Amino acid sequence: MNHYSDKKVLVIEDDRVLRRVILDNLKSEGFMALEAEDGVIGLETALREHPDLMLVDVVMPRMDGITMLEKLREDEWGKTANVMMLTNLSDTEKIAYASKKGVSDYLVKADWDIASIIDKVKQKVRGV
Repeated sequence: MNHYSDKKVLVIEDDRVLRRVILDNLKSEGFMALEAEDGVIGLETALREHPDLMLVDVVMPRMDGITMLEKLREDEWGKTANVMMLTNLSDTEKIAYASKKGVSDYLVKADWDIASIIDKVKQKVRGV
């Protein structure tokens, strides 16, 4: 029995290939992996499913990750939801803002490989 099978991770990423790779890796580790292609769908999914952790891209169509985070934090459950931001940018202002909104990690995609992202997810859901 995989000890992640009761852990739900929501991947909110507009890059379909990257989203699929992360989802496949999470599933192979036993996670219940959910997906959304933009912040609008991501927010709806998060508020309905209450995942243990969300990986949220910053730059997305319809609603970006920062706006989605702000709306998430307005919800009673969403105030304390576990969020890791993913981005292609290393933008210190956005990092500082996301940190103020209670983001646990801010990962620049170019600096991380998939295995490292999955390891970070495992640490977060274990509360490390």
